[in-house]
Amino acid sequence: MDIGKLTDEAKKLIDERGGMDALKDDALELKDIATGEGSLTDKAKAAAEALQDPGAEGDDTPAEKKTPPANPAG
Repeated sequence: MDIGKLTDEAKKLIDERGGMDALKDDALELKDIATGEGSLTDKAKAAAEALQDPGAEGDDTPAEKKTPPANPAG
């Protein structure tokens, strides 16, 4: 395995998603989702949706993130 090639690919992916700041924002947003209210299914859906929007732009920034509604059935 070529570590240099793997490193270059990782850097390329990070740059495509908006750079290190966007990566940090994504990580914070995922942390907020994981520690928030709601079922595991709701959290998984919210996390998948959050990763569609690199850098936590728009209404899904960690400070404004609304927790998924609790599922009364489970």
